[in-house]
Amino acid sequence: MNTTAILINLFAFACLFISFLNDKKKTQQSLKVAIKSFIRILPMVFIIIIFIGLLMGFVPQHLISGVIGEQASFGGILGVALLGAILHIPSLISFPLAASLLESGASITSVAVFITSLTMIGVLTLPLEIKVLGKKMALLRNGISFGIAILIALIMGAIL
Repeated sequence: MNTTAILINLFAFACLFISFLNDKKKTQQSLKVAIKSFIRILPMVFIIIIFIGLLMGFVPQHLISGVIGEQASFGGILGVALLGAILHIPSLISFPLAASLLESGASITSVAVFITSLTMIGVLTLPLEIKVLGKKMALLRNGISFGIAILIALIMGAIL
């Protein structure tokens, strides 16, 4: 575990301890809700872990780095952006996939556009957005979000 993870965990436990001192009953209630939520998302976590394992086992690293690596064209970045827009994976669960892609040779730009488009664009939720916001507004929001996701990824790739 790295230093940042240790500090975050220590901070979380300190806050839990303070909460426990302030109100034991509410803290116990909160922990029960947290455990139930964890159990509810556990199957999705296992599916993602299996998916990452299959991806790393069947897709050679040179293919990943060739398509979405440092030498990848704008088409590779666009493809990853489209994939992120279409997939409906909770962003918390997508971070291990992003880390695996980075370790396999994907560029920071490609991983950034994947995470950004995954969280900003909702192709699967578009029908609901159209119903609530109207067709023009929903399409405009998703289109602008797609462009901004690519822009953010290009800036992150240039900076990092």
